Amino acid sequence: MKSICVFCGANFNGDPLLKQAVEQLAEIMVNRGITLVYGGGKVGVMGILADAVLSMDGEAIGVIPQFLVEKEVAHTGLTELHVVENMHQRKQLMNDLCDGIIMLPGGFGTLEEFFEVLTWLQLGLHNHPVGILNVNGFYDLLLQQLDLMVEQRFLKPANRKLVITSGDAIELVNLMEDCKVEPDEVWFRDRNLT
Repeated sequence: MKSICVFCGANFNGDPLLKQAVEQLAEIMVNRGITLVYGGGKVGVMGILADAVLSMDGEAIGVIPQFLVEKEVAHTGLTELHVVENMHQRKQLMNDLCDGIIMLPGGFGTLEEFFEVLTWLQLGLHNHPVGILNVNGFYDLLLQQLDLMVEQRFLKPANRKLVITSGDAIELVNLMEDCKVEPDEVWFRDRNLT
């Protein structure tokens, strides 16, 4: 992978374990020559990640909608900053610029971004490996919900397996680099009819 898109929060909860995990992810990316693609902000987990990458002479590409630039949250020291019209264009360009996607802890926006590109993967619109860095069990309940979707037959096991998960940044990046993405594109087929 030459670039990884990271979805993460515009807030930071002060958790030292999260900060350590974010900085470790940045170090792995820089050491492997992987460019960061992210939401272009200077605040929260986004800012910590971008600053860590840049402090190690790595490359960080931000994609941010104009209305957030106007709120003065855009990071001004990035390798590149793309300003787009809206949130959808932001996600599309971030996806276009990356070879893999990781979700770190965040709020509504982080989840929305992650699940849209995960849905695109399920539909065969891209073939990037998709991972969750599950820092300190932050996403344990979400992962249980995905398992329940399989159990209740709203999600195919093959598509559940598309979500690569680890609590360790090194392991997650290794799993993503070794991953062969194979969605079941006929996601709407009734299992009882096949």
